[in-house]
Amino acid sequence: MLTLRRAAGVRCTGAWELVHGNIEPGEQPADAARREVREETGLVVQRLYTLAVNPFYLTPRNTIQMAVVFAAVVADASVVMLSHEHDTTAWRTPTAALKHLAWPREHEAVRYAMHLLRDGDAGAVEDVLRVPDA
Repeated sequence: MLTLRRAAGVRCTGAWELVHGNIEPGEQPADAARREVREETGLVVQRLYTLAVNPFYLTPRNTIQMAVVFAAVVADASVVMLSHEHDTTAWRTPTAALKHLAWPREHEAVRYAMHLLRDGDAGAVEDVLRVPDA
C-alpha cells in the first residue's frame, strides 16, 4: 500500500498517512476519493471499495465530522507524482504500513482493506462493496 509523508509547512508535518481529503460541494464521496487519489499521487483508480464511515472530532473547527473510508486499487502504480502536501512516498506491505501510519483509524482501514481484498477482490460481497465505475 502507498504511504505518504506530510511535507514541511502543512498540517502534521512529517506524519505518514494514506490518501485522504475533503468532499467538495456537490461532489459524491466516491468521486471525491478518485479525485483525491489523482491529485495527491497522480495515480488513476481502477477499482474502488467502501470500507467504513468514521466519526472524528476536528479540533480547529470544534466540529464532529464523518469520514467515508474507501480502498482504492490503482491501474498503474509505477510513477507517483506528489502534490505539495507530501514530500515522499513509500510502497509498503500492510504490516510495514501499520508501523508508520500516524492515524489510528488508518490502521483500522488497512486491516479492513486487507480482509476485504485478501483474495484480490471482495469475493461474495463484491456486488455490494465495489463502487461502480464513474
